Amino acid sequence: MNVKRTFGTILTILGIIGLVYAGWGFVQHSLKTRELLVIGVIGIIFFVSGIGLVKNTKDES
Repeated sequence: MNVKRTFGTILTILGIIGLVYAGWGFVQHSLKTRELLVIGVIGIIFFVSGIGLVKNTKDES
């Protein structure tokens, strides 16, 4: 079991959830702009770092 790849997958999923939540809040006008911006930026950071971990971690079998 590769811990880096698992952590990268978790970060990617959290990033996707954050981006979807920010997009849904923007469409529904349910949150303030600053909150949506913060959630979106954190989602992007999680998503990019998770993809980077999954992509750059070599498979060790």
